[in-house]
Amino acid sequence: MKKFALMSLLASSSLSAFAAPKTVTLEVPTMNCVTCPFTVKKALQNVDGVSKAEVTYENKLAVVTFDDEKTTINALTEATTNAGYPSTLKE
Repeated sequence: MKKFALMSLLASSSLSAFAAPKTVTLEVPTMNCVTCPFTVKKALQNVDGVSKAEVTYENKLAVVTFDDEKTTINALTEATTNAGYPSTLKE
């Protein structure tokens, strides 16, 4: 019985290890200079759960890979907005 309880505990605690990272694209239309992406990228990387952020000035987009068990799209858009660059999810 103890082995079963231990196995159950280990299995349930490692479920997040099987969670696939999620990638979304955010539109950041207010970036108006070539240095703006640095600020947006830093803001996104400071969000817990973000593993990768690629921001381009030319397309005014941010492609963000994150763990959806640790953060949300709303937290990502809030981070860019707080940095001075409001963003929205690209559909």
